[in-house]
Amino acid sequence: MIVFELICQDRHRFEGWFASADDFEGQKARGLLSCPVCSDSSIEKLLTAKIGRAEAEPLRENAQPPDAPAALPRKLHELIDYILLNTENVGEDFPAEVRRIHHQEVPQRNIRGVATGEQTRELLEEGIAVMPLPVPPRKDWH
Repeated sequence: MIVFELICQDRHRFEGWFASADDFEGQKARGLLSCPVCSDSSIEKLLTAKIGRAEAEPLRENAQPPDAPAALPRKLHELIDYILLNTENVGEDFPAEVRRIHHQEVPQRNIRGVATGEQTRELLEEGIAVMPLPVPPRKDWH
């Protein structure tokens, strides 16, 4: 069994247990998944950290370990896609906008944008949790 952390369009988070990743995809494609809170059927997997595998769990023959370099581009691509689909690009207004969100002057929302190293340090010193992301800035991402 595999446990995935799932989320619906209304941002309700919950767990789902599946025989495999393919089982999750199959159930999703057949419309068998729904949020236990609001019954929304637009369910997505959340990114989760790999905790590790049991020592007794052998790798399949000819299989690469999950952290093999060949697997990284796909995982990075999935991360970037998730970020782009679930954040608003505020561009160079990022430092000012994240401050407004932090001080509750505007509604909370997920944003991304551009900040210099100095601006990032200032935000962190102010207690505002920000982090550089592996998403190259482009003006055409909205």
